[in-house]
Amino acid sequence: MYLRTTKRKNKDGSVVEYYQLAHNERHPETKKPVARIIHNFGRTDELDRDDLVRLCRSIARVCGMTVVDPIAEGSGSASDLDGFPKDFRLIQTQTLGAPLVIEALWNRLGIGKIFHDICKSKKLHVPYERALFAMVANRLTDPDSKRGLWERWLSTVYIPSCWSLKLE
Repeated sequence: MYLRTTKRKNKDGSVVEYYQLAHNERHPETKKPVARIIHNFGRTDELDRDDLVRLCRSIARVCGMTVVDPIAEGSGSASDLDGFPKDFRLIQTQTLGAPLVIEALWNRLGIGKIFHDICKSKKLHVPYERALFAMVANRLTDPDSKRGLWERWLSTVYIPSCWSLKLE
């Protein structure tokens, strides 16, 4: 099970996001995974945050964990806690640690240079070395298909040398 976000574009060009609790199941005939929606939480901009926090606490209790809500009553708002203005909205975060370590090992072992030399000797101008590095780093951190690597994973990690890669 996972929390899924879907986007819908309105006629006026605005984009609306929705949260859904989903579970992947295999289709009986095609054998391909199909997302089954278990619950629709509704639009993200109209969502009752307290309901989601209660759900998180309920799940955490079953797992023997504790959920700490930084915006809970008595502790002020998030902007009071972290010094950001009230209208501050976090749009995206990127993972830095693991890809940085993997790239350091890649370079220390000389793997990048080997691929770079092969591409140079065959007069290839496509950045195969960077594409191979991205696939290896993905497999080591959050294994996904090649399409998933380009469509979902690459935008979540900080690897500037791979940002120009395109899936063809």
